[in-house]
Amino acid sequence: MHCPELALVEARPALYERYHRRFLEAIESCIHVTTIKSIDEVECDLTRTFASKEKALEVARQIKATVRRDVGECLTSSIGIAPNWTLAKMASDMQKPDGLVVIEESDLPTRLLGLELQDFLGIGPAMEARLIASGIDTVAKLYAATKTQLRGVWGGVVGERMYARIRGEKIPEELMTHKTVGHSHVLPPQFRTEAKALAVLHRLIQKAALRLRSINHYAGNLTVFVSYKQGTWTDEIRFNETQDTLSMSKALRQLCSRRPPDVVRRVPMQVGLVLSRLIPAACSTPDLFELDQENNRARLNSAMDDLNQVFGNGTVFFGGAFGATKAAPMRIAFTRIPKPELEEIDPDRRRRLRPLK
Repeated sequence: MHCPELALVEARPALYERYHRRFLEAIESCIHVTTIKSIDEVECDLTRTFASKEKALEVARQIKATVRRDVGECLTSSIGIAPNWTLAKMASDMQKPDGLVVIEESDLPTRLLGLELQDFLGIGPAMEARLIASGIDTVAKLYAATKTQLRGVWGGVVGERMYARIRGEKIPEELMTHKTVGHSHVLPPQFRTEAKALAVLHRLIQKAALRLRSINHYAGNLTVFVSYKQGTWTDEIRFNETQDTLSMSKALRQLCSRRPPDVVRRVPMQVGLVLSRLIPAACSTPDLFELDQENNRARLNSAMDDLNQVFGNGTVFFGGAFGATKAAPMRIAFTRIPKPELEEIDPDRRRRLRPLK
C-alpha cells in the first residue's frame, strides 16, 4: 500500500440526514427557515421581526447557542447576514469556522473589493475565464461593468441578475421544478460482471420509480449509461409517460439489449440511469386501451411501496434486481436531500402496521 496508515471511514448518509433534521429543529426554534438550500445550508428571512441589525445579530447568536446545546457541542455554524441570499452566502464564507458576518447595503461594494472573482456565488473557473476574456479580471471591474456587459458574458438574463444581486437587490429565484430523477452507482469489484451490473441497474430503476411516485410525477424517457475501463456506453429510449416500475424495467431491458457485442464483453465499472420528460401526475393522460392494466399496476406499486417504506427499501422487489438489493445505498447530493422513508426502515410506520390474521 502507498498509504498504510490511511484510515478509511465509510460515509453514513442516514446519520447525516438525521443531524440535518436536528439542525432544522434547532434553527426553527429561533427563526423560521425560509428555504433549505442543501444539507448544511438554509436561508431565513429577517425582513420583519428581525429587520434591525441588532435584532438580526441577536437571533444569529441565539441560533449558534441553540445548535451547540441541542445538536452538539463540537458543531459550529457560520452565519452571514446581508440584503439578499447571494451576499449572505458570501458573508458566511468570509469567517470560518463559527463566523458571524454582516454586510449592509452601505458596505457595498467596498466590503467585497478584496475578494477574488471566484469568491462570488455563480462564478466558477469557466465563468471567471469568460469574465477575464471580456476584460473583467477584478471585483472592482465586475462592479463597474454594465448590466448589458454582464448579460453578454453570461449569455443571457443570468448576467443581469448577477448585476442586481451583487448590489444587494432581491431577485426572485426560479421555482425549482422536477426535471429528472436519476441514480448511479460505482460498482464494487464483486459486481463488475455483466449479470451483476444489470442487476444493479434494475435496482436503480426500481429506486427511481419509487422516487418518481413519491413526487407524484410520470416519466417519458429513460437514459442509461455503463462506464467501462475502455470508455462509456450510453443510450436512451422514449415511451408513453408512466410511473410504473415494470414498464420502466421493460424499457431498461430494451436499452441493454441494444448494446453492441464488443461492449457487453467489457468489464463494467459504473452504472447509472436518468428518468426525464417528467410531468406532474395531474397532467398525465391514461392509455384508454390499457386502463385496467394500469390500474392493476398502480395498486401493485402502491402495495410494494408501502411494504418497502415500512420494512426498508428492497424488502420486496422485482426479480431483475435479485442479488443487488443492498447495492446503491442512500447517498446525499449537494442540492438534494434524500428522504429516509424511501431508503430505510420507518419504525413509526412499522409500529402502526396491523398484524395479519
